[in-house]
Amino acid sequence: MIAFVLLLLGVYLSWTAGRLDRLHARVDASQAVLEAELLRRSASALELATAGLLDPATSVVMADAASRARVVGAEHRYQAESDLTAVLCAGLDAPEDLAALRDEVQDLDAALDELGMACRRVAHARRFHNEMVRGVQRLRRKALVRWLRLAGHAPLPETVEFDDTVPRGLSG
Repeated sequence: MIAFVLLLLGVYLSWTAGRLDRLHARVDASQAVLEAELLRRSASALELATAGLLDPATSVVMADAASRARVVGAEHRYQAESDLTAVLCAGLDAPEDLAALRDEVQDLDAALDELGMACRRVAHARRFHNEMVRGVQRLRRKALVRWLRLAGHAPLPETVEFDDTVPRGLSG
């Protein structure tokens, strides 16, 4: 009887360790997707800013924020992404102004649509990544997982927090 209980406990612990390993792999994958989407968004913003389709002041500020988001170090990465979001919202948050501009400038429509899609994808990727992280954190808070160190020496993943608001002019 004791052997059976130990066998069941071993199977449960093995299953839990495997689940934890899979969750950590999914967190790593979602982090990679988020990083790719952030790069895509900054590239779209930089392309729009350098295309000469917007007014010069907006173009310069947007190009600067997009460039900083691409090259800043890891410790300031998410602040730079929030700054890029703020610049995008300041420059592209008025749908009525953008509608008039879309009528005037022929190539602006495609560039704004691409940037809008990139902004929405960043928001979705961040939410998905944070859900994966919360799943790992929930599992790692369980007593058996902590006591038996089923996570090994893997660092506890943290959620990613930055402003990923999609400018109103780009949503839709």
